[in-house]
This record gives sequence, structure tokens and C-alpha cells, in this order.
Amino acid sequence: MKQKLLAALAIILISATAWAGGEAQVDYPEGYRNWSHVKSMVILPGHPLENPFAGIHHVYANSKAAAGLKSGHYADGAVLVFDLLKATSGGKAITEGDRKLVGVMQRDATAWASTGGWGFEGFAGNSKVKRLTNDGGQGCFGCHLPQKSKSYVFSSARK
Repeated sequence: MKQKLLAALAIILISATAWAGGEAQVDYPEGYRNWSHVKSMVILPGHPLENPFAGIHHVYANSKAAAGLKSGHYADGAVLVFDLLKATSGGKAITEGDRKLVGVMQRDATAWASTGGWGFEGFAGNSKVKRLTNDGGQGCFGCHLPQKSKSYVFSSARK
């Protein structure tokens, strides 16, 4: 009886972390705006990443990712969030418009070994369920690949 219960529990846990592609799924980062704010930037028209990343970027790190930004080593469970909002100009100011997407990098060296130990996902607009990646994060990883020497992370800790 105990073995059947343990087997059933294992199946439930595996099912809960797997998706159709067979890889672990990146979670929506609840409460990320209360995490450490790493940086902000604005991508304006004419920038090489304008399409699709024009707008105001805010980057947040949970405690494990914040430690990784300082040490250069990211423990499993580290999460970085890229909050992208439309940029609105007026009155000699640039302000936040509607949210375009919430991009997430979630560290698990085993689950995402094929993408440098990071899972990648984009959530559309204000949705916590509408996912934007359909390639297991390979497209995101391709862009992060030149940052291999920095554990595939673009941001760094301020000094």
C-alpha cells in the first residue's frame, strides 16, 4: 500500500512539472515586483532589439538570483524577471504604458540542461497563463548564448 501511494505521488509530481514538450515548465513569478530591482532601461526605435522589445524594461531578481548576480554563480531556484512595458512619450517624459510581456529565466541545471541550466518563458501582457514560447526556450537561449561567460545572464549587480 505504501509503495503504491509513493508511486502515485511520484507520478503526480512528474506530471505537475512536465508539459507537452516533456520538459519542466517555467512558473509565473508571483510577487516579482517585490523582489530586488536590478535595473531599468528603455529600448527606443532604431535599437537592434526594437522588434519585439521596444519599451521600458524592468529586471527583478529573487533572493537566489540576487546572490547570483553578486557571485556569478546561480543556484537552482534562481529566477530573473524581465518586465516589458510599452513606452509612452509626452510632456518631455517617457512613462510606462500597458505591459507587453513578462519574461522569466528560472534556474534548474538538471531540468534545463539543454539551455544552459535555465528555463525560459514569456507571459503575454498581464496574463499569468498565456505563454509565448513554443520551442522549449531555445529561441530565448539563442539570444542569451553570447552571455555564456556570465551564466547566460545579461544583467549584473550594481557596484
